[in-house]
Amino acid sequence: MSVRPVQGFGDNPVEVRETGHYTEEYIPSFVEKWDSLIDWERRRESEGTFFVDLLRKRGVKKVLDVATGTGFHSVRLLEAGFETVSADGSAEMLAQAFDNGLKRGDHILRVVQADWRWLNRDVHGEYDAIVCLGNSFTHLFSERDRRKALAEFYAMLKHDGILVLDQRNYDAILDRGYSTDQKHIYYYCGEDVSAEPEYVDEGLVRFRYTFPDDSVYHLNMFPLRKNYTRRLMQEVGFQRIETYGDFQHTYRDDQPDFFIHVAEKEYVMDQDADGEYPDATDTARSYYNSADADEFYWSVWGGEDIHIGLYEDPGERIDRASRRTVERMADRLALTSDSTVLDLGSGYGGSARHLAGTYGCRVTALNLSEVENARHRAINEERGLAHRIDVVDGSYENLPYPDDSFDVVWSQDAFLHSGDRAAVLREASRVLRPGGHLIFTDPMAADDTPVEALRPILDRIHLDAMGSPDFYRRELARLGLTEVGSGFEEHRDQLVNHYARVLEETERQQEAGLLEGKVSQEYLEKMKTGLRHWVDGGRDGRLTWGIFHFTRYSTPE
Repeated sequence: MSVRPVQGFGDNPVEVRETGHYTEEYIPSFVEKWDSLIDWERRRESEGTFFVDLLRKRGVKKVLDVATGTGFHSVRLLEAGFETVSADGSAEMLAQAFDNGLKRGDHILRVVQADWRWLNRDVHGEYDAIVCLGNSFTHLFSERDRRKALAEFYAMLKHDGILVLDQRNYDAILDRGYSTDQKHIYYYCGEDVSAEPEYVDEGLVRFRYTFPDDSVYHLNMFPLRKNYTRRLMQEVGFQRIETYGDFQHTYRDDQPDFFIHVAEKEYVMDQDADGEYPDATDTARSYYNSADADEFYWSVWGGEDIHIGLYEDPGERIDRASRRTVERMADRLALTSDSTVLDLGSGYGGSARHLAGTYGCRVTALNLSEVENARHRAINEERGLAHRIDVVDGSYENLPYPDDSFDVVWSQDAFLHSGDRAAVLREASRVLRPGGHLIFTDPMAADDTPVEALRPILDRIHLDAMGSPDFYRRELARLGLTEVGSGFEEHRDQLVNHYARVLEETERQQEAGLLEGKVSQEYLEKMKTGLRHWVDGGRDGRLTWGIFHFTRYSTPE
């Protein structure tokens, strides 16, 4: 009588954190029971045609299923007419998948045993799509292995191919615990099987699987946070990444059982080369990416908060007044840990960190300066907020998000830099959920101010015109947004206070030699000239500034 193998985790199972160990976890007796955990028919019903429709919409014909498991998705893809190659690191899983293919429609699976880290060695050809499903990517315990695997996926895709990768919602497990109250119905659909974590830390989630015959098995997995996975994809080369929650475009981060990432390989040429960004936006991007601007705004303008402040005293510190603006705006919103916020033109992330840290909400911080974004990400990591803030390189004139995605759209002194502010407002309204709030500030022309009266300022910031309170009110009303309170809380005096304080601080640090070798003299002289124009424009009544607050009660035109 032969002895059936058992899972080997040693004396201390929670110390087993090795990428290759999964091959010892999927032993024959566990694999035999895997289909009862999935429940093919109920899984088919819950998933619907999501993946088939997704691939067909993108013109996919040839698919590599790199996490075949017992073959559920490979069989579905073959049924739908896709040319499919089935790979997995577990020989036991592949054997079961091959049998399932024959039993479920006489499909002969083309199976290949392969380790993702050397995928190109074991699997040949190029593919329109690679699918990595079933929470499989979680078996990689080292970041080096994760990067290597993603690079192998990227290399095997055609120039316009896509990677579809899913993962458990580990953010919810790590931050709030595993809730048995949730309907865990989408992926593991077997009614008589229990699957829940028995140990959780930031580097390991150990799941226990209990079957009707009282047999118990375990899997040790790395808890991938959603934003971390997206960042790795971007750093490997995928530029556009769309994330679904349980097959839905719109979701709250704590609700889905699973996230599904769709990453595009298609290369978007550098914005300077192909003009993806409009001229005004591209000018702002180049400016804020410069070494002079980065050092000046960080050292002089206010550091984390590079926007106009609300001063209680004209000589108050810039950073304190700037943070007060953030607090005043946030106080207008009933933010909770369930809230999702899109911060447009997020700069160094001071507002995003305040919102995420104070209210526990999730913030997507979109900003066009890669230099600012790099500093933003680094600070988020230092403060332990990277899992709550997703920093995205991009322009607010073409938001990479579905309709009705966010509870709040937030921006501070950023719309100024757009050459098409009407488009910015359309996009902001589009991604705002019904009942959601749009709140923003912007330096503007006072109503009825002639363009020529602003020429020194416009020339300085390379714009043809500026917004105005009437412009924003008119456009937002046309889009179906409704004023909260007065809609616009004007603080013209604070524009003067702020630019005057920045000018004073620039001169102070310059005289003290604090900017020597950090910011060029030419930059500083031009900056001081520009600051004086802003102060004069505010004092003369040509410029204004304040807080806009609107809500979306109806669908925009």
